[in-house]
Amino acid sequence: MSDILSQAEIDALLSALSDGPQAQVDKGSGPAKGKGKDDRLNIKVYDFRRPNKFSKEQLHTIQAIHENFSRLVSTYLAAHVRTVVQVTVNSVEQLTYDEVVNTIPNPTIMNIITVAPLEGNIILDIKPSIAFTIIDRLFGGPGDAPEKVRGLTDIERTVMERIVNGILEHFAEAWENIIQVDPKLEMMESNPQFAQIVSPTEMVVMVTLEMKVGDKQGMMTICIPYIVIEPIVNKLNAHFWYSGLGKKSTAEHLEVLRKNIEKAKIPMSVILGHAELTVAELLDLQIGDVVQLDSSVNKPLSVVVGSKTKFMGRPGLVGSRMGMQITGVVKEGDDTNE
Repeated sequence: MSDILSQAEIDALLSALSDGPQAQVDKGSGPAKGKGKDDRLNIKVYDFRRPNKFSKEQLHTIQAIHENFSRLVSTYLAAHVRTVVQVTVNSVEQLTYDEVVNTIPNPTIMNIITVAPLEGNIILDIKPSIAFTIIDRLFGGPGDAPEKVRGLTDIERTVMERIVNGILEHFAEAWENIIQVDPKLEMMESNPQFAQIVSPTEMVVMVTLEMKVGDKQGMMTICIPYIVIEPIVNKLNAHFWYSGLGKKSTAEHLEVLRKNIEKAKIPMSVILGHAELTVAELLDLQIGDVVQLDSSVNKPLSVVVGSKTKFMGRPGLVGSRMGMQITGVVKEGDDTNE
């Protein structure tokens, strides 16, 4: 029968079992010669206890989101600590939660975050070395961290909570192309073993960020369990991410921009007139001297907004204060003023 192996083929199979996956059997043609050492089969180990939940494209999208997050945090921290701050994405990988916890030292500054409307918690872990650098800068110091790692005092914890809340605002901004989230700091832990947000075998994505504040370096880690972002995992692709960038021009966003522009402060001044003086006359001016201007009391004065003349008006009093009554709008050159 054709389904029965010959003795030579059986011997070849037994030889393959003892020598490893180096020999092949070609049924009907006798034992095949073993492959050379350089031609061995490449075997990839797969652990069924920790299956990969995130595809490569999803990991790349998460990396793109947090690269944007890094730029936002760099600007935010630089404005507060008044020195150069650089935050960059070091790695994005999927691990079990137990593996993540085992990489975090004790004590640390582990912030447990809620991200409504998503259910569950994520973790924002800041290494004490860089956290104390930020705190020392905020207190007016050069940014030196204590030689011995310790926990936060009550005052330091309050300051760090404010910094974390500011970071979370930019976390929401970085994710807004995928989903509108409202991250809130739920609690701050120093011992990572006390922060069991999911089971030890649950798969998570760990984003490691490298932070440089002045000449001091440290790490910040974001841990996002799969079960938290499972409802939006299908949106974690390049097409959805880049298509979300075009939503910035919606009517709602334009209204927000308009309101922000309305709050912007610009200098406004009134030109009472002009006069020409020699340097000698300027140096001889004394209190009480009168300088004659070229303007007339019967003519309106120019009101300058920024560096452009935008209005005409007449001076007067508003109660006990000086004021200006707008009598006209200068329309000439409007297209170039804005």
